[in-house]
Amino acid sequence: MEAFLNTNLGMLLIMVLQSLAIVAFVMISLLFLVYGDRKIWAAVQMRRGPNVVGPWGVLQSVADALKFVLKEIVVPAGVDRPVYFLAPMLSFVLAILAWAVVPFDAGWVMSDINVAILFVMAISSLEVYGVIMGGWASNSKYAFLGSLRSAAQMISYEVSLGLIIIGIIISTGSMNFGQIVAAQDGAYGLFNWYWLPHLPMVVLFFVSALAETNRPPFDLPEAESELVAGFMVEYSSTPYLLFMAGEYIAIFLMCALISVLFFGGWLSPIPGIADGWWWMVGKMWVFFFMFAMVKAIVPRYRYDQLMRIGWKVFLPLSLAWVVLVAFLAKFEILGHFWARYAMGG
Repeated sequence: MEAFLNTNLGMLLIMVLQSLAIVAFVMISLLFLVYGDRKIWAAVQMRRGPNVVGPWGVLQSVADALKFVLKEIVVPAGVDRPVYFLAPMLSFVLAILAWAVVPFDAGWVMSDINVAILFVMAISSLEVYGVIMGGWASNSKYAFLGSLRSAAQMISYEVSLGLIIIGIIISTGSMNFGQIVAAQDGAYGLFNWYWLPHLPMVVLFFVSALAETNRPPFDLPEAESELVAGFMVEYSSTPYLLFMAGEYIAIFLMCALISVLFFGGWLSPIPGIADGWWWMVGKMWVFFFMFAMVKAIVPRYRYDQLMRIGWKVFLPLSLAWVVLVAFLAKFEILGHFWARYAMGG
């Protein structure tokens, strides 16, 4: 068996099984993400939320997915059909593709590449094209306006996200997610994690992730009162489902990035307790809960406020932080507090 796995066919089989495992985890998580999002929002508003289909309503997401799949696909007249159908597929596939480099435990990663951060940033940048293609191909002014606003928003906050991540790269001396987590390992548990030396940027990263994934209070591309339903207004049935699934998968990816970059990934917060994948998954769910609570309690921003925060507040702060961290790491202020690369992380 071992000899077979070392052949080209065996390695191909391993990659296929790893890919299926990642897709299965993401898609099963997606069902519970939607359910949890609706339940949390309902609890804040003091109502029941999904509670009929399955025990405690846990199968409501399955029922909704089946409904979307079985409904007729209504294609408006005048659309660019190839681009119209390619756009949601592109958004969905790219959202899943980024998970190939996300580690869940030591060695538990499909592709342990040294430029994992660049890979994720490249994939998230390409997701803008799915939005633009969907709005343009719909042959609708409302959809096109929604896609333009969404593209401007995603590009604006990608700049801040990239600069914040540069601070982590400077501290670690690596763009490999496994080495970033290893650099946060230490005798003080959660106080060794990057949330402490990079504390101001944790908040900026979280808010930028909200804007990057079109989550409230920055869901301007889908603002019903202004643009009907944004770039997805002309979509129905399965294509619409692919757009929404891609959006939730991107949200969960941001939860994973926050866990890996700032909160130790699979490391235990308490020294002496075993590390493991369960810590990584648990942290991701905690951050998704925070995403859902923001959706429930924070009012929506105006579009001019959204862009002003991105370019006039977040960009200068994140750029200044890169310069500051470079100085602190270079001269090893407070020892290895910011210069984890000196520890061999």
